[in-house]
Amino acid sequence: MRSYTLTAPAKINLYLEIIGDRPDGYHELAMILQSIDLADRIELHSIGNDSIRVRCDRPEVPTDERNLAYQAAELMATQFPEAFSKYGGVEITINKHIPVAAGLAGGSTNAAAVLVGIDLLWNLGLTQSELEELGANLGSDVPFCVAGGTVIATGRGEQLSPLPNLDNIYIVLAKYRSLEVSTAWAYKTYRQQFSDSYVRDTANLAARAAAVHSGGIVKAIFEKNTAEIAQKLHNDLERVVLPAYPQVLQLREVFATQESVLGTMMSGSGPTVFALIESEQQAQAVKLKVRETIPDEDLELFVTRMTTHGIQIVSSGKD
Repeated sequence: MRSYTLTAPAKINLYLEIIGDRPDGYHELAMILQSIDLADRIELHSIGNDSIRVRCDRPEVPTDERNLAYQAAELMATQFPEAFSKYGGVEITINKHIPVAAGLAGGSTNAAAVLVGIDLLWNLGLTQSELEELGANLGSDVPFCVAGGTVIATGRGEQLSPLPNLDNIYIVLAKYRSLEVSTAWAYKTYRQQFSDSYVRDTANLAARAAAVHSGGIVKAIFEKNTAEIAQKLHNDLERVVLPAYPQVLQLREVFATQESVLGTMMSGSGPTVFALIESEQQAQAVKLKVRETIPDEDLELFVTRMTTHGIQIVSSGKD
């Protein structure tokens, strides 16, 4: 039986603007998404029957149809029934390094890896855009996770436009292991509190979404000006999450007091907070300082950096 091993990087949001309501019930968004080196490892094995099996080394991660990786395999079986019949089912093993329920697209990047891996296992020959289109059926972050890098995402997050790649900008991530923030709650609460600022007509939604292309952070990305990128970080969801979750606010405040931190922000709907830093040595020092300031065993801290890619193949083989 054939097998593939892939890496599935996490992502952070460098920019998240909520523009208004979409006719489909989602929000119209303008975001800048960035892949980071922190990655899960996904192994896919053909198993010769018509079943889908998921294993994971983290007991809190579901291994049934609630798991996006399972849903990705199910989607491929539905979309390509002849290949599913020919090659059979798949066993998916997820080795988690990305913290769970962290707002870092851990589930989405696992699903993206399964799409890429099954494309290879079944010799489908799908293009990147075809894989991204399939991914949009699973979640807004999945299309980005396929190719990764640095992109502007509009619509509900599935319409992607590449930006110049950023790498070698170091990041410290901080997340309380037991703390979760519901993405649905964050967007619903934002709508309740700030919908009076929404753009109402559809034509203006598109115009506002396009406006981010000329924003200050995009200019800084084109210039590869790390300090300016850090100063232009923006996330509308902080307006509802930080007041409701003092632990997240505290992380942001502690990062902001560190001399080497160029900028800090919550990623997505949280609860992960990240800090941008110029060097690995400085990042390790900041991690240590935050640990000393908040000596809570529940607090997870990671040093990573920006990367230019999404899903990558590590190895392939035959059992």
